[in-house]
Amino acid sequence: MADNDPLVNEIFIDAEPEQVYRFLTEGDLMRRWMGVQVEIDPQPGGIYRVSPGGVEIARGEYVEVSPYHKIAFSWGYESDHMGIPAGSTLVEITLEARAPGTLVRLVHHNLPGDEARRAHDEGWQHYLERLKTAAEGRDPGPDWHVNA
Repeated sequence: MADNDPLVNEIFIDAEPEQVYRFLTEGDLMRRWMGVQVEIDPQPGGIYRVSPGGVEIARGEYVEVSPYHKIAFSWGYESDHMGIPAGSTLVEITLEARAPGTLVRLVHHNLPGDEARRAHDEGWQHYLERLKTAAEGRDPGPDWHVNA
């Protein structure tokens, strides 16, 4: 896989797209599966600012919001040492209704280098599993990424 190829993760969630969408766009619900700090305004130009593990803060802005179908936002980190400036990459999440639930496809564009790709692949897999658990009505439990 080349550096300029997007990172792709998919997961099937046994919940309707409308339910999954709520966990992606409502701060209190997002906090259940990703983020000890969540400041979001899911509309084009709105802020996306989340601290997934309580240490680093990912920041960007919403680029596209199509209820129950697609959300896209820029992504990067407020701190310089992560090597991915705030808003410098793009995350697209699509929701596809597939009876009896939803196929969630997350595509992360423009990640710089193998290390960033590996770290984000691991992170997105972890958080998509937590999203699945929460959207299906279960408690995802403590997040091992918190303060990691």
